[in-house]
Amino acid sequence: MNDLVRQHTALSDSDLEWLHLLVSEWQLLSDLSFADLVLWVPTLDGTRYVSVAQMRPNTGPTSYQDDMVGHLVPRGRRPLLDAALDEGRIVREGDPEWREEVPVRVESIPVRREGRVLGVIARNTNLLTVRTPSRLELTYLQSASDLAQMIAAGTFPFSGEQVDMDSSPRAGDGLVRLDAEGVVQYASPNALSAYHRLGLAADLVGQHLGQITAELAPSRGPVDEALVTLASGYAPREFEVEGNSGVIQLRAIPLKPKGTRIGSLVLLRDVTELRRRERELITKDATIREIHHRVKNNLQTVAALLRLQARRMDSDRGREALNEAVRRVGSIAIVHETLSQNLDERVEFDEIADRVIAMVAEISPGKVTCRRNGRFGILDAEVATPLSMVLTEVLQNALEHAFAQGEQGTVEVSAVRGEARADARLLITVKDDGRGLPEGFDPQRAGNLGLQIVRTLVEGELGGTFDMLPGAERGTKVVLDIPVRPQK
Repeated sequence: MNDLVRQHTALSDSDLEWLHLLVSEWQLLSDLSFADLVLWVPTLDGTRYVSVAQMRPNTGPTSYQDDMVGHLVPRGRRPLLDAALDEGRIVREGDPEWREEVPVRVESIPVRREGRVLGVIARNTNLLTVRTPSRLELTYLQSASDLAQMIAAGTFPFSGEQVDMDSSPRAGDGLVRLDAEGVVQYASPNALSAYHRLGLAADLVGQHLGQITAELAPSRGPVDEALVTLASGYAPREFEVEGNSGVIQLRAIPLKPKGTRIGSLVLLRDVTELRRRERELITKDATIREIHHRVKNNLQTVAALLRLQARRMDSDRGREALNEAVRRVGSIAIVHETLSQNLDERVEFDEIADRVIAMVAEISPGKVTCRRNGRFGILDAEVATPLSMVLTEVLQNALEHAFAQGEQGTVEVSAVRGEARADARLLITVKDDGRGLPEGFDPQRAGNLGLQIVRTLVEGELGGTFDMLPGAERGTKVVLDIPVRPQK
């Protein structure tokens, strides 16, 4: 709609924002009218109309099989549009039009904002299935007529109220029509069922909706006057009421077709099961995070015990082996600590990588600088945990073997992530400028524990590849290529 309005019309950005607000609301008008809606806006030169939006009803058959958005029609071809635009009134004159052997009643509703008519809504009703209307259909049509008059007067939609069409109640979910005092004139079967879920034993018709709703909602004190006002429809609001193990979502729409409030339209939906599932998910998420938190604590306890044991070791090799185990356990604990703070099983691995680099850098025998370039991005837990161990082993190996005691140097961790393909991959390079690989060294057959862990995790668990190569000028380069799920 933005492109069409800016290309063909002279409407301002504030006018366009009003049209967006209208379009966010007009599914309700379409459903209550049992009709298709097409929004026509006059072009810049005033000789044509351009259709910028279209809505089909959920409550009846469509009268347009084709998409009308983007169509241009010259002024004069559709007299009802001209009359509504020029006179600023709802135009219903004329005989039904025949479209593909289907009779269609056409009406035009001017869209007014701050005294100016911005465009016209063409309301097209398929008359092929017309029959004697029920009380529900009559209430729908009367409510649609009131809303159409409010659009023509510029009082609907309500300024500043942005409606989420996906989560807000719709006409078919449940509808209650109130008079000016807040007394129920009509309640649809779905609306009545929702209130029965709250604990209402009687009929709604003739009851004051605000008072009944406040009585059904649990309260420790006197009747909630704010809830009475909200449910009485005096102001446009959306809210929820819970009682008797049921939850209903309500949306109140004051009806002022001629500037004076004549009543209200209350749309409502039973969201009991939806809220129950949400609470279950919240409980599940909290449980998972608590598990990660406890695993992290247990791992830190294990690391502390290993560190304590290392201090009591007389053998230097034994002490170093235990310290290596402490770092391996610590790298896993970092992942679980991050997972304990998230709502899902995915983590931002850059923070983990930085903490792993800082932890391993503590063993540096000299003045070696460790740094990271590029971004790892968000990774699944099943990737993050083994990758943190792999990164720990590779960095530990570089710091232990690449530099002599007191020697200065640099270890650089680079990450490049490709997201263009479905099989996105993460390319990690760990480079040092140390002494390089020994003569005849084969990383695929080297027997030290650290490299065995790296090969097992990268190739077996992560499904990637691992290689260790001489640097371009000096030092060593480790290349890890692993598949990852694309970021969202």
